[in-house]
Amino acid sequence: MLLTRSFSESELEVLSTKVFLKSVELLGGLSKLVEHRTLPWLASLARAVYCVVLKEEFFKGEEEIAQYLGITVQTVKNTLRGEVAEVLDRLQRIEEFIEEEKRELRVHTAGALALFAYRLVKEGQESGLFLQQCEKVAQALDVPWAYLLLRRLKEEDFPLESHQSLQGKLEGLYIRGRTAAEVLQEIDYPVHSPVELLRRIKENLKMHGLE
Repeated sequence: MLLTRSFSESELEVLSTKVFLKSVELLGGLSKLVEHRTLPWLASLARAVYCVVLKEEFFKGEEEIAQYLGITVQTVKNTLRGEVAEVLDRLQRIEEFIEEEKRELRVHTAGALALFAYRLVKEGQESGLFLQQCEKVAQALDVPWAYLLLRRLKEEDFPLESHQSLQGKLEGLYIRGRTAAEVLQEIDYPVHSPVELLRRIKENLKMHGLE
């Protein structure tokens, strides 16, 4: 078995995406990476995010993480040994930080950055990029109710503990002929992310034959 303790792949994917986007935000956003021609950093950063999330959230050991990601145990160790305090100090001088790292983001630097981003996400300080991407997907798929719903929510609204926390944000919004308030009363809570919210709404619509 790949990992000795079971976990939700979807939960891993959602949390890792949030942490990754927060990490990119800490680096000044994609535009900053494009400007300095450091987009190759994204691969190292994504790998570091998975290392951190698997360790901190799912309590996986170094060998399990290495096996899951297809990398060496030493790479995992180097990723997880990064010092957050050092990276935070360097991020205060972002232009200098980018110049120092040059074309390759060192694994321990990526690990420290991912760990700091993970802590921020767990504290509720998610990147607005996550909700923006959900909105773009809903718009691209031509799902108007999903797009309008996400436009009314903010990243700090999550996790949703009950439909009552959305009072005042659903007025005048309909989902397949039913009021959004009515639909959201029927889904299960808590809801941890916009992706999970849309999935549960779609399940509700399917149950009512409205999908």
